[in-house]
Amino acid sequence: MKHARTTRAAAVLLGPFFVLFTLAMVLPIGYAVWLSLFTEKQSGLGFGGTETVFSGLDNYTAALGDRAFREGFGVLLGYCLFYIPLLLVGALALALLLDSTLARARRFFQLALFLPHAVPGIIAALIWVYLYTPQLSPVVSAMESGGIGFDFFSPDGALPSVVNIALWEWLGYNMVIFYAALQAVDRSVLEAATVDGAGAWRIALAIKVPLIRSSVVMVALFTVIGSLQLFTEPLILNKGSGSAVSSTWTPNMYAYTAAFERNDYGLAAAASILLALTAALLSFVVTRFTGRKGKKA
Repeated sequence: MKHARTTRAAAVLLGPFFVLFTLAMVLPIGYAVWLSLFTEKQSGLGFGGTETVFSGLDNYTAALGDRAFREGFGVLLGYCLFYIPLLLVGALALALLLDSTLARARRFFQLALFLPHAVPGIIAALIWVYLYTPQLSPVVSAMESGGIGFDFFSPDGALPSVVNIALWEWLGYNMVIFYAALQAVDRSVLEAATVDGAGAWRIALAIKVPLIRSSVVMVALFTVIGSLQLFTEPLILNKGSGSAVSSTWTPNMYAYTAAFERNDYGLAAAASILLALTAALLSFVVTRFTGRKGKKA
């Protein structure tokens, strides 16, 4: 009887979650899979209307066979290799600095570093496009007056420009996560290390960082997933004058262009499913690798 009551209580409490999860996740993904198996074709010699026909995996082969789609994954690879280490190391360094006894005005710096995350991504990207644009930006003018010439919209400058925007948005947010984890560290352990003669650097790297490893892994996992969804920043940067960021610069932008500019919803759905499978695979690799590393430690 008690077990039955526990089961009913669990069903009542978990029911709303599963309903929302089904409506917000399962059904849209299922619809995208179904949509990716069909394509729109014109009847007759092209003068008639369009009809939806089953195409099987043709949309998937078309996406994988498109050079622009494949190059988008190359851009994501460069972005991840550049952005993720900078984010993790930067956020962790700031959190350790705020957690140290040398830090002053912790509340002020926490708020100041977190505020950029409160700015919507589109607004942040528009601000940075202004700061990147020659003849408009005081930053570019100051760089040119100092003899530093750098085109933020060039093929070599586009990726660092996007990474800079993303760092500005997310560095403070992840710093807060690390700082909260550091606050949960048992202070007696740190005091014992200090008594044993450990310096500040050794305590930070050999004691604090290993103790918040689970938080580092979580942030790394979410950052990998978020990086694969790169869309807003390059989409706005694409509007810059002479920008090297094309409308298919990332897989998300490729899917957006296929759906809303070419009206090829089957191809867009197939590209989205392929991106989702890539994210799932990378998530599995990250969790499996970090899990094995943790067991060895």
